[in-house]
Order: sequence, then structure tokens, then C-alpha cells
Amino acid sequence: MIARYSSRLMRHSGESLGKGFLAEKLSRAKAYDRIAGFFSPSIIQVAGEEIAAIGKVRVVANSKITFNIYSANQEPSMPAFKQALWNEWCDFDLPEKPVTGSVLERLYHLLNTGRMEVRILPDDRFGLIHGKAGVITFHDGNKTAFMGSANESITAWQLNYELVWEDDDQSAVTWVQNEFDSLWGDAHALTLTQEIIQDIQRTAKRKVFTMPEWLGNSNPAAPIIESPVYRKHNGLWNHQKYFVQRAFDEHKRYEGARLILADQVGLGKTLQLAMAAQLIALAGKLPVLIVVPKTLMQQWQEEFWNLLEVPSAYWTGSSWIDENGVEHEKGGQYIQHCPRRIGIISQGLISRRGNAYTTLLKGNYECVIVDEAHRARRKSMGANPENESRPEVNNLLEFIQQIAEKTKTLLLATATPVQLHPIEAWDLLSALSIDKQHVLGNEFSPWRHPDEALGKINESGQALDDIEFWNWLRNPLPPADEKDETGVLPFRSIRNTLNMGDADTIAELEKQAELDAPTKSKVRNLKASFFKFHNPFIRSIIRRTRGYLENTIDPETNKPYLQKVEVQLYGEDDIEALELPGYLKDAYDSALEYCRLLAKRTRSAGFLQTLLLRRIGSSMVAGLNTAKRLLGEARTEEFDLEEEDSSEFEELSAEQGSSRNTPEENEMLTRIVNALAERLDADPKYNRVIHLLDHGAADTGPWRERGCILFSQYFDTAEYVASRLSAQYHDLTIGLYAGAQKSAIYLDGRKTRIEREKIKSMVKSGEIKLIVGTDAASEGLNLQILGSLINLDLPWNPTRLEQRKGRIQRIGQRYEKVFVYNMRYLGSVEDEVHARLSSRLNDIHDLFGQIPDTLEDVWVHTALGRIEEAQNRINAVVQKHPFDIRYNTNANITGPKWEECSEVLNKVERLELLATGWR
Repeated sequence: MIARYSSRLMRHSGESLGKGFLAEKLSRAKAYDRIAGFFSPSIIQVAGEEIAAIGKVRVVANSKITFNIYSANQEPSMPAFKQALWNEWCDFDLPEKPVTGSVLERLYHLLNTGRMEVRILPDDRFGLIHGKAGVITFHDGNKTAFMGSANESITAWQLNYELVWEDDDQSAVTWVQNEFDSLWGDAHALTLTQEIIQDIQRTAKRKVFTMPEWLGNSNPAAPIIESPVYRKHNGLWNHQKYFVQRAFDEHKRYEGARLILADQVGLGKTLQLAMAAQLIALAGKLPVLIVVPKTLMQQWQEEFWNLLEVPSAYWTGSSWIDENGVEHEKGGQYIQHCPRRIGIISQGLISRRGNAYTTLLKGNYECVIVDEAHRARRKSMGANPENESRPEVNNLLEFIQQIAEKTKTLLLATATPVQLHPIEAWDLLSALSIDKQHVLGNEFSPWRHPDEALGKINESGQALDDIEFWNWLRNPLPPADEKDETGVLPFRSIRNTLNMGDADTIAELEKQAELDAPTKSKVRNLKASFFKFHNPFIRSIIRRTRGYLENTIDPETNKPYLQKVEVQLYGEDDIEALELPGYLKDAYDSALEYCRLLAKRTRSAGFLQTLLLRRIGSSMVAGLNTAKRLLGEARTEEFDLEEEDSSEFEELSAEQGSSRNTPEENEMLTRIVNALAERLDADPKYNRVIHLLDHGAADTGPWRERGCILFSQYFDTAEYVASRLSAQYHDLTIGLYAGAQKSAIYLDGRKTRIEREKIKSMVKSGEIKLIVGTDAASEGLNLQILGSLINLDLPWNPTRLEQRKGRIQRIGQRYEKVFVYNMRYLGSVEDEVHARLSSRLNDIHDLFGQIPDTLEDVWVHTALGRIEEAQNRINAVVQKHPFDIRYNTNANITGPKWEECSEVLNKVERLELLATGWR
């Protein structure tokens, strides 16, 4: 029998469509299958008791998730789909919100027990699910079907004007059931994820804390759990939460944390430090200062705002720029007047020891963070550096030593705390220990003497008598919550016996005699493992490796701690390297000779002396532009460089002096111009790019289909390649990601200037699948959606190569394997260095997680013919890293369960506090 329902008519009789039809029917049901345009938790407010009494409820709804971010020839990966579904859930905002906690509690119970299941279909599977229908099975076995305009929400069933048509005829029921079963069983239907179900429970218990309430318990999850990193991105992994919690706890315990974050590249160091900075800024009253390389200042600010919604400002050298791009107070004297609680400055200001250096040291800080801290080092490394009593240090290390007395918390970040000798790590720890005895103990501690301390690492203490071992153990005595490799807390009972508080760091020498017999036995048992697993170095140097996180199962989730992203590297074999055609070899050899001639008459750094060689190795257009510029022939429009490139030329021109080039040098430059000027269209690297994009390498398939980023360290190379790609693939949008005001998109050969943020969003949405970037794109750009990378040139600073790879080998990558092609010419400097390093490159990379910056000199020495110096630099790299062991164990990886946190810090109060300036 057919029945018709109108919400208008039912209101006239004092009844809603939800109560008069849906709730009444469901009160007699044992099963309910529903096709809905969208699903809202508010449906529980309409028929919650009735739904709760049903044995099985199944709802299929549609989603705005689309397939356009996926390759047409590849199934979408579940991690990527789950992330997209999570993002949509977090953006879910209906007029009937907020939904009460009791409603969400009931919904959580239904979903968690499996009595209600929800599946989601992407829009572009069938388009918008505009047809709404349902099948209700009653306790007596009879069924009825209905169709109408109502979605499964309180708005539809109680507020809107809706029509519903019911038909219990068997053919009608069968027809609707078949439609439901087809959508429910579709291969692309996504089950509501456990993360969303858990978030429903969290939201049900949600409570907003004021600042005073939060300061009373200082739950670090409260300011973070509803920030963009959780609501719009991938959330946090265990190793990230561990560090943030550790830094915040030690800030409170010791009135200042002292840590080195030495995670391998790609594990999210910036985000971890930014989170720690926010928590410390909220908990304290003093400024937070962040010192980073100039190229990273905007990346830091973007991560603060885009991931954490934390306001900050960076110093340009004459003014502060806040998160909205607003400029504040010009003039060098205003550096101490940062308009935000968190201020970011360039490391170069410290290295040059200008006015900023002395001005900043006049202030007091809640927290100071120094990124790329391995640049803080001794000026020279003697034969036995651990025996040098007062080594000469560079300006950055001296600044860290002095700022340590002016800040509560001091955090240093570097993937390579040791580049040539473990003394480099001791120097950093020694600086951290200033004014904080919990790092290396007091002035009487044996850990204060690097010759003794470094000799003890990885040793056993079995040869020491009890008093000697106690002296090493007690000063500083490890904290009570420090776990051993099995998860046991060996130092808690020692501290309890001595009545030491959590913040006490030194046990008196004579206290050893006061230990009871069981505790003395525990101390003796520590001899075998203490120096290896509990020495102050590995306590303060937190270093996790990608390999460990990807290959170790988290016992709580039964999944690896980190999603594994394998890198398939191409271009390493000689057969994959590029041949130098005759004309290009003439130009390359002339560039090599020019560099050697220049090195004989200038005192500039080797990196400047080899500038021409690096640029001709990047692309023919970059080589031609450089030769013309050095000859004084290039017009401004032909030499549009990024800031870093231009500064290199300015420095080189200053070194050349008033005489500029010699006749011999001019001859080499002229040969280059003559060899390249008419042959730019025959660049071998561009031809290889087209082959990879259209055909791939080996059996990979075309790289264009999976999305690709192409990197060059030079803007003219990147611009040239982007322009030619646009002419080649006229129907594709090509992105050019470069420095300030130089980013653009190309379509059908036409170039349009565009902001970098727009390019990021276009890549994320799938509008751009080919992007060419300078090294401005190697930092702060997340490209998990792309599956391949081509290095048009190999930067001689090896850190940049790792940073480039980190754009696609990162958390949230949708492919299990990504492809990387490193281009180099046979017989080039890059080729010679590759041959010299190849025997040790894997070992060095496994040791450090990236190639140490000090190996940059290998390229320079090789280019200038100083082969013995190049080999000596390779041989100088340490053979063993002493700081890996501790944090590559389960006991020191697992982070707190922030995802369950229902306490939320008041957003308005949080933003107001962080937006206050330095006083």
C-alpha cells in the first residue's frame, strides 16, 4: 500500500515528519537500511531511542572526496582516502550544530558496537547521491520502503519542508533494497574510520578550558587537539608526541628543558619544535626566540599558522612581518620589539655578529630554539679535539653559550649532531648544560670532561669499582621516569631511597653508603648498561631513525610506528648517467678551466670559485646566462635570478676586483657562449625529463601519470624547464614554485604570476600534477600527493638533496614507493664525486640520516683538482654514530594518547596571549 507524507500537513496536526513517520516506523523495526544524501549525528535527536533498539542500522551517504587526486590507472590508497574522509569530517558543519554530548555518546556507542554502520561514497563515483530512500524491516518480518527528499538529519526530519512516499509492495521494497545493496557493496565505498568514531566520543565529552584552568593542569593536548594539524592534516605520530611531551615536562620540572632534536630528515622536526614552543609560550610570560637559516624563516611561520594556528613574526633585518604579512616598526633598533610572543630571526644575523647579536643577548626568554644547530661548531678540529681545554668557536656556538644563561628552555635541532667527531655533540651539550645541571651535572661531574666522557660512551662499567661507578651515575642522576631498553624504571627506587625530588639532579657522593642492600644491588646491575643506554649524551640527544619507525610494530596498534615510504632511486648507474655531447663537453671543459684560473687569483671561498661550473652542470641555459653575466653581456631580463643566486654573483664580483676577468678567463667564457648560444633546444637533461614523464624508467610506467616535481637549485633552469614543459604538454597546468614574487603557473605556454600558497592548494586538489621548483620548494612544501621526483641538478650542499626528497618521502604519502631520478653527466664533477663517495655513501647516510654538510667541500676540492683534499674530507667522516641506541626502542617512542583528549583550551584566549608582543 502506498502512503504519502508532507511535513507541511503533519505540522498542521501538531506532529513532525521525524516523529510521526520515521520514529514511529523505527519503533517497530529490527533492521534499517538507508540511502542518504548526507549523514548527520543529529539524526539521534530525531529517533535516538528507536535507532538504539534496532539490531542493525546501515547508512550509505555521499562524500565530497574525489578521485581527481589519484592516477586513472591506480587504485587510490586507503591511507590517502582515510585522510580525505577525516578532513571532510572535520569540516562538517551543519546548521543544527552543536549536537549535545548525550546524543554523541549514544551515536558513539552504536558505531563502536557495530549496531550502526556508515559507509561513504565519493561524489565522482555516481555524482551527488540525490536520491534518498530506505528499507525498514519490522519484527514480524514484513518490510516497507520509502523515498523522499529528506536527508538523515534533524534539519530534514523536523525543520525543512520535505515529502516522503512510502510503499510496502514487495516489488517496491525489492527495488529500493537492490539500490541500497549496490551502493553499500560498491568497491569504492569507505567505512567510517575508527579515528572518526573515536573523535565522536571525544567531542561528546568536550570541555573548553580557560587559560587559568589550563595552567592548573597544563595538559599539552588541550591547545593542540583541535588545531589544523589534527583537523585538516595527518595529526601527530607517536615519536612527535613523545618529544613535545618530553620538552614540556622538562620545562616545568627543571624550569627549563635542554634538548637536542636529532631526528633523521623527514620525521617532522619543525612541527615538533613549533608545538613545544607554543606550549612553553602559553605556560610562561617571557618571549620565545627562534633562530633558523634565512631560507627557513617563512616556512617556520607558515607551519606555526597553517598547522597550529599560532601567530608569529619574523625579522627581515629592518622590520617584523606577522602571520598576516603585516609589517611592524622599521629600523634595526626595533628587533627587541617583536609584535608576537614568538619571534623568528635569521641565523645569518648571529653568524655575522651584527647589532642583532648583542641586542638579543640583552633580553630574557622563556624558550630559545636554534635550527640547523650543527652549524654551531669549533673553528678548527685538531688531532685530539677532546683534549683542547679552550677551543675557539664560531659566532653561532658562542651565541648559544651566552643565550643559555638568558633563557629557561633551550632546544637545538639538527639531523647531524656529529659531522666529523663526537666532540661536536659534546660542544652542543656543554652549551645546553650552562645554568642547568641536569644535562651534564655540576662542575665536579666527570661528564664535564670530554676526553673522559667520550671514552665512556658504548663502554661497560664492569671494570669500575662501586665508588667510581657511583660518581659517574650520580652526577647527574637520571630522572625517575627514565626507562631502560625493556621499559623498566631503574632509577625510581634509587631516588626514593635517597628522598630525592623529581627536580633534584645531583646525589651527594657519600650517599652511596646510605643505599640499602637491594638498591646497591640494582646500582651494580646497572654497570653493564649504564654508559651505553643512560649516559647524558643520549638522554639529551633525541634521535629517531626512519628505518626503525617504519619497521617496528607498535604493540598498541599492531601497525608500524610510521607509514613506510620506499624510495626507488634512478640515475645511480653509469648507464643511466647522461653523455656530454661534443658542444656541451667543450663548454663544460671551458667552465672547469675558468674556475681553476679564478681560484689561482682570488681568495674567495671555493664555493664561489666554482659557481660557473655548478650552473653549467644544472642546465645549458643557466650556463649560458652565467657566462654572459661574467662577460658583462647579459641584459637584466636575461638574468632574472632569485635572491640567493644574485647574492652569489655579487660576492663573486666583489672578489674579482676592479680588473674583473683576465684575458684567459674571458677566452673560456667566450667559448662557452659560442658553444651554447644556438643549441639551447638540445639540452640532454630536458630530453631525459620528457622520456621519464612519458615512459618512465625501467618498468615504472610514465611518471607524468603519478605526478612529478622537478628540482633545480637555480631559477633560470627551473623557469626554462617549466616554460618548455608547458609548450610540450599544452593541456596541462604546470607549476613554477620559486622565491618571493617569482612563482607562477603555465598553461598552453602562457605564464601567470601566482602566490605560492595557491600552487600548494592546486597541487593538493589535483589541478597541478607537474611542478618545477627551486630549492625554495625543498623546505616547507608537502607533496605527498606526487609520486616521483627528478633532480635536474645535484646541489653540492648535500643537505638540500635530502630536503628535496623529503617533499615526497614524508608522512601521508599515498604511494608505498616513490621514484627519484638524480641527473648527472658522465665525466662531470658530480660524476667524479659520486664515484669517490659511492663506496661509503650508503653507510654515511644510514649513520646520519642525511649527508653531512661538511662533505660539500668534496665537490669543491674535486672541481679545483685538489683530489687528495677531497679524499681526506671523505675519510674524516666518523665511522660510527654513538647516539642512535636509546630512542630506537619501543620504550622511548610511544607518545601520549592525545587523540582522546576532550579538554580544549579556549581559542580566543590562546590567540590573544600569543599575539602579545615582547615587553
